[in-house]
Amino acid sequence: MPQTSPPLSTLLPPLICGTATFNDQYNPDPYALPTTGIVHRALSLGVRAFDTSPYYGPAEELLGKALNTPFVHENFPRRDYFLLTKVGRIAGAEFDYSAPWVRRSVQRSLDHLHTKYLDVVYCHDVEFVTPEEVLTAITELRRIRDETGRIKYVGISGYPVATLCELAEIILERTGEPLDAVMSYANFTLQNTRLSSVALPRLKAAGVSVVPNASVLGMGLLRRTGVPIGAQGDFHPSPSELRTVIQKASDWCDQQDNRIEKVAIRFALEVWMREGEPVGSKGDPASGIAWRREQVKPNAPKLGVSVMGVSNVDELNETMRVWRSILDGLEGGEHTAVESGRGSRDRVWSLSRQKQVQELATGIRKVLGEYLDFAWASPPPDFKRPGLASTVLAPLPTPAASPDHSALKLPPGESMDVSCTDLI
Repeated sequence: MPQTSPPLSTLLPPLICGTATFNDQYNPDPYALPTTGIVHRALSLGVRAFDTSPYYGPAEELLGKALNTPFVHENFPRRDYFLLTKVGRIAGAEFDYSAPWVRRSVQRSLDHLHTKYLDVVYCHDVEFVTPEEVLTAITELRRIRDETGRIKYVGISGYPVATLCELAEIILERTGEPLDAVMSYANFTLQNTRLSSVALPRLKAAGVSVVPNASVLGMGLLRRTGVPIGAQGDFHPSPSELRTVIQKASDWCDQQDNRIEKVAIRFALEVWMREGEPVGSKGDPASGIAWRREQVKPNAPKLGVSVMGVSNVDELNETMRVWRSILDGLEGGEHTAVESGRGSRDRVWSLSRQKQVQELATGIRKVLGEYLDFAWASPPPDFKRPGLASTVLAPLPTPAASPDHSALKLPPGESMDVSCTDLI
């Protein structure tokens, strides 16, 4: 089967900075956020990939502004970091997957990000359109890739894992070429691990190179303070029953002298780093050790890829502290801990915390009961696209073993969410 060369799984960093938080869905005023400071600090800490979308309000422009600075130009050549963005979703209920719009959207992203090429372009929230529309967009993105070089890799993103799997299979069957990336959000969390149990085998069989896991707090659901409320109000698609049981789990976690978000973040990053290995990547792990793509060996281990999102520099610093602690606890982490300057005691602490988080996760998941692996419907049953006489096609069939729950679906955030302080 045709495959983009080199495979994305040999290059993409396993930790990606998401910018959905640079939007009024998560924050009252994204322009008041220290976005340039966040991006510069991320680069300084070794983060080498940024995920964004035209649909995330001003996020693409804010990211581009942060990257188009003397600090970045003088210290971080464009080839040293990845830019991932999306096409197709325009507004809450407005989508355009046509070839002309794809071309226009790609050019706009190039302009916003002040770059000559985009490393990965996803079709955004594919469950809201028909498979034929997705095929049209994928075909055009690949044409741009092949004829202009302005796109390097092509993928899809969305929420329902069954839909993502079936579309990956359809695209491989119809085009003879697998997708480079399929990004899922809120499907490998402390509450819902269907990305691993349901999707991973099918996506791997469909030849997908990399599967990034985004929104490890379930779009902010797994927080002690509840879902984030930005300028758009309460956007979260979770039903009240799910929120109630999450609050009970949070209360139980408080009784164990821990916070649910601390456990949830470490659980998702750590476990997906291992379980997502078959669809992971060998790129720069941001471990604190100098990394060179030319030195990566063919048999080097891959790490499951995660997308993080923060709203200030303190949250970023804490996120990186957690990430590097997890790296220290991996097999072979002795080398990472010592060479990075953190030391062997950090590895011992990491292994101890790993065991503690596993035990806490087991307790929390018992509290969740029937809401374990609960997934809300996306799009919701009453969703209609402007200009269409009837409801869009329902999501592609979900395996019988998977629960079929419904809740309103409003614009999703694809990031590790907000309020990530005191992570570990």
